[in-house]
Amino acid sequence: MKTEMPSKNVSRQVILGMLVIGMGLLFLLDNMNIWNFGRALSFWPMAFIVVGVIKLCDTNSSDGVILGGALILVGVLMMLDRLGLVYFSWRTIWPVMLIALGGSVVYRAVAGRRLVGSSAKDAVGSDDVVDVTAILGGFERRINTANFKGGEITAVMGGCELDLRGSSIDGEAVINVFVMWGGITLKCPPDWTIVLHGTPIMGGFTEKTAPPPDNSKRLIVRGHAIIGGVEVRN
Repeated sequence: MKTEMPSKNVSRQVILGMLVIGMGLLFLLDNMNIWNFGRALSFWPMAFIVVGVIKLCDTNSSDGVILGGALILVGVLMMLDRLGLVYFSWRTIWPVMLIALGGSVVYRAVAGRRLVGSSAKDAVGSDDVVDVTAILGGFERRINTANFKGGEITAVMGGCELDLRGSSIDGEAVINVFVMWGGITLKCPPDWTIVLHGTPIMGGFTEKTAPPPDNSKRLIVRGHAIIGGVEVRN
């Protein structure tokens, strides 16, 4: 994992850079009256598809798969509507969101039963790995564990605050974050080394931590912040 992470981060930045270059070329062609970029702007729902694909590539949880698939589905339906192939309106999205939310709740309930029925020595502690999804709402939690392993945090039009100051790391832990129109705040102990591998898209990653005495405990925060922010502090 340590060797693959930098290459994955570089590949994401290359893809993002190529998209920015492509947008710049389209604006340049429009200003030179070579191509009408205004027509291309009518296909803005492609942004939902792009964001959904990014989420699917970064997620390891069922909630992330559901969210990424829902964003792609909304983008595809809106594109088909603009092409005149199907009729789609924002009134249609609410039932889809309810179905996705219900499916997520059912999956969590079934997965929880399997974990309870499994062997205790094979199960990971409930606080060792986090799996948080905040959509149109807020989430606050204090984590107290001696062997924090990381996890995944998603905030869409909502916020999440995770207090890890009562926890410890055995070597290295990785948290995957995904923010869209929201924010994530991580409060970490002063003896943790914070490594940010985030890709902000009209958003930001901020670190406000004191220098640790050594690098024996490392928390790697990677992911995307789309019109949102991720803050890590003590």
